This record gives sequence, structure tokens and C-alpha cells, in this order.
Amino acid sequence: MSERARKVSMWEGPIVRRATIDAMRKLDPRVQVRNPVMCLVTAGSVLTTIAFVQDLVSGTGHTLFTGQVALWLWFTVLFANFAEAMAEGRGKAQANALRRTRTETVANRINAAGTTEVVAASSLRKGDVVRVTAGEFIPADGEIIDGIASVDESAITGESAPVIRESGGDRSAVTGGTRVLSDAITIRVTADPGHTFLDRMIALVEGASRQKTPNELALGILLAALTLVFLLVVATLEPFARYAGASIPIPVLVALLVCLIPTTIGALISAIGIAGMDRLVQHNVLAMSGRAVEAAGDVDTLLLDKTGTITLGNRQAAELLPVAGVDERTLAEAAQLASLADETPEGRSIVVLAKERFGLRARTLEPHEATFVPFTAHTRMSGVDLPGRRLRKGAAEAIATYVREHGGTVPPELAALVDRVSRAGGTPLVVADDGRALGVVHLKDIVKGGMRQRFEALRAMGIRTVMITGDNPVTAEAIAREAGVDDFLAEARPEDKMALIKREQSAGKLVAMTGDGTNDAPALAQADVGVAMNSGTTAAKEAGNMVDLDSNPTKLIEIVEIGKQLLMTRGALTTFSIANDVAKYFAILPAMFLLAFPQLQALNIMRLATPESAILSAVIFNALIIIALIPLALRGVSYTPLGAAAVLRRNLLVYGAGGVVVPFIGIKAIDVVLVALGLA
Repeated sequence: MSERARKVSMWEGPIVRRATIDAMRKLDPRVQVRNPVMCLVTAGSVLTTIAFVQDLVSGTGHTLFTGQVALWLWFTVLFANFAEAMAEGRGKAQANALRRTRTETVANRINAAGTTEVVAASSLRKGDVVRVTAGEFIPADGEIIDGIASVDESAITGESAPVIRESGGDRSAVTGGTRVLSDAITIRVTADPGHTFLDRMIALVEGASRQKTPNELALGILLAALTLVFLLVVATLEPFARYAGASIPIPVLVALLVCLIPTTIGALISAIGIAGMDRLVQHNVLAMSGRAVEAAGDVDTLLLDKTGTITLGNRQAAELLPVAGVDERTLAEAAQLASLADETPEGRSIVVLAKERFGLRARTLEPHEATFVPFTAHTRMSGVDLPGRRLRKGAAEAIATYVREHGGTVPPELAALVDRVSRAGGTPLVVADDGRALGVVHLKDIVKGGMRQRFEALRAMGIRTVMITGDNPVTAEAIAREAGVDDFLAEARPEDKMALIKREQSAGKLVAMTGDGTNDAPALAQADVGVAMNSGTTAAKEAGNMVDLDSNPTKLIEIVEIGKQLLMTRGALTTFSIANDVAKYFAILPAMFLLAFPQLQALNIMRLATPESAILSAVIFNALIIIALIPLALRGVSYTPLGAAAVLRRNLLVYGAGGVVVPFIGIKAIDVVLVALGLA
């Protein structure tokens, strides 16, 4: 999606204004009933408002006190609604930005007879075949069945650099609304109108299809149970008071109930969940469900593909190893000549290495009447034929056979050099000049910078990392050791990936993996967190429960961090919410019975001025703490890689102790202000 869509500020004016309006709309009982805690607060607000109107009409009772309680209870409800509306607001802003990328285009549909007709893009159906040429918008999601083209996907990913899409591989999927920049492609439509990838993106970032996750439901049940317990406790206080010869007004009972039930986390729980998914969107990752985000936070095993994830993706020439009797410069010159017409990254790296090591400048082959010999799977070598000279580079076995066929012998030390490179995790590329083997070029997989540190951070979180590669075990072991992963799976086939995931899951572990090809689809579907690359096939994107719009496999690490941040935020605020009920208990309960039982003054440890001031201070603090915590709920608790025991200690020390201390300070400060203003 566009940069504008991805980087929506938390407090932009339009979002705040819309959230304020939506907070009022969420007073609808049909919305409130979804959250038992806040539904009870809303009911209490209504009861207190009725009591205020009765006092106002009759002229009896404590009108000012009852009115203030009612006012702050309504603020509590509105602040809770505002938190949820703010979390939804950024998603809605991003959804609107995505809608603006839609263009009502026409499509060149190819009929069964082979003729082309121009139709509206909205009339296309799954299975239709269309032709798109340079400058035209792709009218619908589809798979390229013929051709290759450069495509501008900035409307979806926000990246200005075009990408190559072609038929017959893992880069054949295209998205409606993107634009072809060059050449022409034939596309088979894979989605009906209203079910395209862009439609799914809009629905998901807007929150329309968001469902509560199992952890969220479990926490909701816990909060509902606590609320029910406190409701029963408060309901018995009035009969107890009458038996003792006292009476407790309804506004006081309601205030006590609201302050004792976990209103803080009840008000913020929805905002925390929505904001967690939104943080993924900010990283250009589309989560198909909140369950996937939570699962990312609980991942035990992380499967990462080697090529393009752990390594740069292209092998680079790193070393020249001549055989006895051949100097390194002679080997470098022959390897460079054999690679001048080789446009592969490996071939270009050989040319660069020869230039850097010996100052051999790249030359053109035309004046030498050269004939380029391309690489084939059959010969497993490539090179160049010059007048009176034939240079080849390729696999050790293929070059050995070539040397013997041209009357040469293979030096005995060549096998040792090849084995040395293989054991180091590299790919040996043997160079020959006619019937003479000159030596070996060491092609090395370059591990991305900082990968070892990132894997150490994951290890600190208790996550086991497994590298998946098609390389042989010797090469895989060397790369795994250099990168710092915990384990590796070599010569991996699709069924091997599936078996590994199932084995981990049978041991009670949650598994995450990334992939982009059709052969990755079964494993993506099996994994608890399957991240499909947007550049990959439709099958891969449909199998995973997340889609990385940037197609960056290393982002799986950020996804795990965001998932853990979501769980840590929810745990931290739950700890704070339950802890701060302790202070509110000491503020309100003594005040309720102080007139009937003066001995309870001993429990008024905060030395609050009057019973009315104590109750009002607690109610006001209860409302203000919600709005104070909204930024934390939306932004999330600052994440650091800690173990479960360390996280628990931090929550207890910071949010548990803070949840007890802060209300004592806040309630006392509000009490002083209320007395000074004459409001209590």
C-alpha cells in the first residue's frame, strides 16, 4: 500500500475527530453488550443518571455529588469507546487509502474463439482470460499464463521499484489495480469481483472481519467472572448496611462496583487486539486473523529458508584456488574470460573478483572471434571458445570428464580443493583450459549482516531457529554454523518440511515458516504462522495466514516480535488493571461505612477529606487512567527479548507495583483538587 496508507500517525486530526464520533455511536446497546465489563459500566451510568434526575426534580439528596458521579461514569464509557475507535481509525484510514487506488478499468478479454473484446473490469469472472499491455492496469487478480512484464505494484506495497512477473514460476501471480510498465502478459482471472486480494486487504485493515482470538476470549471470560463476583459482593452491601442501621445510595454502590471491576483492561482489551493487527499493517504485513498475530507471539520454532532469507540469495566468488603448477593470476584470467558473457550473479562476481585481486579489467569478446558456450543442465558447465583455446567452468565431475575427453589428466590435488570448498559450505567451480584443469573458484553463500545477532535475540526469547535448504548436508551445516541457527534441514523437499512441522507440533510447539511457491503451500497451511510472500503464487498466499506485501522473508522475525509485543501489552495492562483495584478499594470501602462505623477511619490510609470526595476521586481516577493508557494500548509495550520468567518479573515490578502505587497518588491528588474547588 502507499506510504501514506502505511504511515498513518496515531493522533492525526481526521482520525481523532472520527474516533470521537464513533465513540458516541458505540453507546448503542448492541455494541456495548459485546464487552460485559463496559456493558455493566454503561448500565451503571444509566442508573446513576436516573438517580441524578430524581434528585434534581425532588430537590432532595446530594444532587451535585450524584451528578458528578454520573458524569464521570459516562466519561469512563466514552473513553473506552474512544480507545477502540482510535485503534479502528487507523485501519479505516488505510482502507480508504486503498479504496482510492481502485480504478474502474476496462479489460481486453479473450474469447473462446481467440478474439478479443473490451469489457468492464467489474464484469470479469474467475477463469476469464485477459491480455494486458504496457501502460494498462491489471483489471483483476490472476495468474500469468503467457509472457513476462515489469509491473508497478506501488499501489499495494508502497515500493516504487517495479517487479518482474512471468508465467510458469513462483512469480506468476498479479494483483488487480497494479500497472504493467513494459511488454505484455496474458492473465487468467483467479477471483470473482468482491473477492479480490484488494477487497480482502480493505476488509482486514478496516477490521470488518476481525474476530476475537482464543486468548482474547479467555481473558474476556476471566473479566466477566471477576465482574460477576464483584457484582454479587456489591449487591449484598445494601442489605448488610440496612441491618447495621445505615443506607447506601445507588450512586455510591454503582461507583464502588465500577471501581472494583477490572474496567481498565475491560476498556482497552479490544483496542489492544486491533492495534496489534494494525502494527503488522504498518510493517506492510497483512494478517488474515488476530489468531495468527497471537500465535506469532507464542512461536516456539521458526523455520527459515536459506536462500534470500539467511543468505543474500546469490553466491559470490570469494576465493581462487589454483592446482600445483598454476599461479593464481593465470586461474583468475581464465575464469574471467570464461565468465565475460555470463550474466548470472555468480558469473559477474568472478569478473569482479579477478579485477579486484589482479587488476584484470573486463574485456569484450567480439574482437577475439569468441563463441559463448551457455550453461545447460546436461553439460553442467559454461565457457567460451576462442581461436585455438577453449575455456570452461562448471561442476567438478563435468569438468573432469571434459578434461579427459580432450586428452588431459585431472590433477590429484583437484579433488582435495573441491572437498575443501564443499566442507566450508561453498560451491566449487572448476576452471579448465582445453585439456588442463587450472583450479577451483570458491562460490560462497554470503550470510546477511546481523543475522547471527538476530538469531541470538530469538534464542533469548526461547525460540528455536531451523534453516531449510536444498543444499547437501555438508554445505548446509557450514552455512548454519556461520549464521548461528540452532538446527538445519538439508536437501529439503515439500514433504520433508511438512514432516518437520508436524513433528514439532506433536511435541506441543507452535511453528512459524515463510514461503512463496506452490510447493510451499502445504507447509504454510500446516504451520501455526504461515507467512506467504506477496510476490509468490496464489496458492501460497491462500495457504498462509499472513501475507508480506514487501516479499521480504526476513520480516518473519519482526512478525514474531509484534506478536510477542501484543501478548506482553495485554499481560502488562491486565496486571496493572487488577493491581490498581487495590487502591480504589481502600479509597471507597471505608468511605461508604464511615458515618455508621467511625472505627473504619483507621482504613482511610490516604486520609481522604470526606466520603463524597473519596468516592468521586476514585471514580474520576478510574476514568482518567483509561485515557492515560490509550497511547500505550495502541503503541504497545516496548519489546525486549526476554524469557517468560523475566517478563513476569517485569510485569509484577513495573505494572503490578505501579498499579498499586499510582492510584494512591492519583486519588489523593484528585481529592485535594476537589476539596479546593468545593466540589466535595
